Amino acid sequence: MPFGEYLPFRDVLTIIGLSRLATGDLDFTAGPGPRTIKLPGFPSVGPLICYEIIFPGAVVDRNHRPEWLLNISNDAWFGTFFGPHQHLAQARLRAIEEGLPVVRSTPTGISTIIDARGQVLKNRVRAKVILSGNLPPALPPTPYARNGDLPIVSLLILCSLSCIICAKRVGKRNVRE
Repeated sequence: MPFGEYLPFRDVLTIIGLSRLATGDLDFTAGPGPRTIKLPGFPSVGPLICYEIIFPGAVVDRNHRPEWLLNISNDAWFGTFFGPHQHLAQARLRAIEEGLPVVRSTPTGISTIIDARGQVLKNRVRAKVILSGNLPPALPPTPYARNGDLPIVSLLILCSLSCIICAKRVGKRNVRE
């Protein structure tokens, strides 16, 4: 998590007095990105550690789409306030975006089974128990899973260009009057 396990722009931010939430002087560095694990006899899985699940478009190996996502976390440092609930909400969003079921396992947060439409099927809050249930099926890749942010970014660029062109035309019309 940004400011949790690592401090982005550490050199600049420590100068102005900002630090990370967890103690320690070492930061984690980026790994190779999302990977899919295939084990004989099991559906392929995309493992995500802690807050890796909060980043849209960065949770699935695009070349080897998994059949489900596994999110392992320990939300202890966020207590019972809003952190674990936000973490769960983000996991639900990734399920919807990718069309993949998500299983969250955390001894101190909210463990849950989420279907590919984002519906929470089972959950346990702050309980060290075994949560069992059937793994929901994956959906075909959603438009977001196929295209990411490209359509919305293209639309924003097109709208911006249209606004600039309209503003120039209105400006020329006002100059003539």
